Amino acid sequence: MAAADAGQGFGRAHRLRGTDAFSSVFAFRRVLRGRFYTLHYRPNEAGGARLGVTVAKKLVGRAHVRNLVKRLAREVFRRQRARLPSCDVVARLHAPVAGARRAELDHDLRQLMSRLSSIPGNARARA
Repeated sequence: MAAADAGQGFGRAHRLRGTDAFSSVFAFRRVLRGRFYTLHYRPNEAGGARLGVTVAKKLVGRAHVRNLVKRLAREVFRRQRARLPSCDVVARLHAPVAGARRAELDHDLRQLMSRLSSIPGNARARA
């Protein structure tokens, strides 16, 4: 069963790590905006999509809520990764989530990921 789940995991190869990786995505200046999340993206040569998530304390004061928001983002990415182009993605929370339900956050991010999957040729051409 572990072999079947191997393609669906969120291992080290699928994560953005380090300040330089995040900075290069932000510097590329390609953005998709949703109700709660902003997706910054940049084409990569890694052979697959990679994700980084940022949630500011200013928007979400409680640590357990910040962790929930990040966990939801990673889960949506994990499920959508096969449909995404080879790019580095930073999911950034840009609106307070105090009154939001999990389903709303999930829907917002799924919608952004599907928009991202329809852009692959354009992102590479502008690089």
